[in-house]
Amino acid sequence: MVDKLSDPIGRLMGLRYKSHPWHGISIGDHAPEEVTAFIEVVPTDTVKYEIDKISGYLRVDRPQKFSNVVPALYGFIPQTYCGRRVGDFCNKKNGRTDVVGDGDPMDICVLTEKDLSHGDLLVSAIPIGGFRMIDGNQADDKIIAILKNDTVYGLYDNIDDVPKIVIQRLEHYFLTYKDMPGEDRNTEITHVYGRDEALEIIRYAVEDYNERFENIGLILS
Repeated sequence: MVDKLSDPIGRLMGLRYKSHPWHGISIGDHAPEEVTAFIEVVPTDTVKYEIDKISGYLRVDRPQKFSNVVPALYGFIPQTYCGRRVGDFCNKKNGRTDVVGDGDPMDICVLTEKDLSHGDLLVSAIPIGGFRMIDGNQADDKIIAILKNDTVYGLYDNIDDVPKIVIQRLEHYFLTYKDMPGEDRNTEITHVYGRDEALEIIRYAVEDYNERFENIGLILS
């Protein structure tokens, strides 16, 4: 996969300026089978951090409600965008016509046995599956991946290899982390899918990104 933002000028600019985690970091030379993931939140965080789309810095989104903390490294895949193709694919799989992409980069959870003390870092991840999550009428897929060369999870090739309790914890987190007292839940996970479908969705998200931000390489160079 050719990365429009990894030309020599782009690399030199990265020596002088901090690269924007969404637009200025390569998805990886071997995507979608292996991707770079920008990690926003780790399991020890009691506050949910989220990338500020304008500045590229982490912003405090909200304190975690109750005791639900993310049970894996959580962030997004650079140079992806959940747009028309991601929404259409969700409609196709669910028999709906009203779902659209949520306009964010593709979310990713990275499983590892290691304890990382903070986010705002890059890891190499191997996608093995995902959750088809819908928030209202927006496609909000969660790609499930393993940390490359992880001692424990590195042996897994597909989401079916992951212990069921790990998947259940992830599902519970994503179905509850937006809950607010007195408000109805508006999210659902309709499918748990495997590696091949995860790779297909990442490809759609890359195509959506290239369409949405087709001139950003000129802006950053």
